[in-house]
Amino acid sequence: MRKKMLLCLIICAVIITAIWTEKAEPIPAFARRYKISCNTCHNPFPRLKDYGDEFAGDGFVIPEEEKARDYISAGDEHLWLNRDFPLAMRLEAFSMIAPDEDITNDLQSPWGVKLLSGGLLFKNVSYYFYMYLSERGEVAGIEDAYLHFDNILGTGVDIMAGQFQTSDPLMKRELRLTFEDYHIYKRKIGDSGTNLAYDRGMMITYGIEKTGTDLVAMVVNGNGIPEADENGFFDRDRFKNAGFRLTQGIGDYVSVGGFVYRGREGTHPDSTAGLDNQITYYGPDIGITVDRFSLTGQYLFREDTNPEFQKPRGKDINTEGVIAELIFAPYYDKSRTYITLLYNLVESDMDSYDYESVTLSGTYLMARNLRLLGEYTRFMEEEEDRVVMGVISAF
Repeated sequence: MRKKMLLCLIICAVIITAIWTEKAEPIPAFARRYKISCNTCHNPFPRLKDYGDEFAGDGFVIPEEEKARDYISAGDEHLWLNRDFPLAMRLEAFSMIAPDEDITNDLQSPWGVKLLSGGLLFKNVSYYFYMYLSERGEVAGIEDAYLHFDNILGTGVDIMAGQFQTSDPLMKRELRLTFEDYHIYKRKIGDSGTNLAYDRGMMITYGIEKTGTDLVAMVVNGNGIPEADENGFFDRDRFKNAGFRLTQGIGDYVSVGGFVYRGREGTHPDSTAGLDNQITYYGPDIGITVDRFSLTGQYLFREDTNPEFQKPRGKDINTEGVIAELIFAPYYDKSRTYITLLYNLVESDMDSYDYESVTLSGTYLMARNLRLLGEYTRFMEEEEDRVVMGVISAF
């Protein structure tokens, strides 16, 4: 087993130190529509550059490239139909070695098969969705899916309505380069159905360009994205949760932010006092980009007043989380090789939710839409190791 581990680490090192000087191909579906390289928006895919953030903020549209010939009007000025329906696929395959588990070797292919689409519906109204045709061997269904109303009435205010991750204004899980996840965002404490992953609701964003300030507010159901009940309701109680984030740019290299989220959940639509749980998140984050290095840090404190829904109430449960991610791009956005160092920490009054890991991950772009991954993770609590090798493609 040690020989296998050594072989995997050598392969990871080869990926990390691979030569990165060849040309690469673009990624669909937006690259296919606008005939641009995915490097225009990603560095590397799926991680977004500033221009990619702007493109997404404009509703996945490059306004100056939108032409009448791209749409079918059928003689009706109030009808906008894309001449070509934008569509893309993403395929992920991994091989894992976990020497301390009962199953020490696992071929995880495909880990995920994803169908994506997005584009303009009418002037400043666009859509985006993706569906997992297969995720970890199951048909997972639709995750991100929303309508985007851009620059409403010229105010600079954007509204997104649908399904999204409530952690998106912080660190976007779907854009990470590592197999290892951002764990504090996924944690549900006790019997709580609330975390900072997928939820249904509305998000409002506004940016103040002169000061470099970004504001995000959201209202969500607070119980994830389960299927509707027998009465057609997605929410499981009468409460709604709300979140707010403020981000401030400092110079050209630093941004600092603060996030607060407040919610309440019950075990039944007419939940009474003592059978509900109040959830509060708050914490700062920071982003620093200097030369070839990009550092992102997040601290979150979570408080649950009754996560096991006991009557009389149990004690408050406090949970703290840290995410720290450092990415090295040797040739800036022209790099073909990227190195990521990721640290996860979760500490809770309920010890079963504690988690700590350190990950070293290497990415090598065979093409702009095809990347290899080699990754080593050390789980500090269990004193165990995991090695993952994979291929991530989009086409």
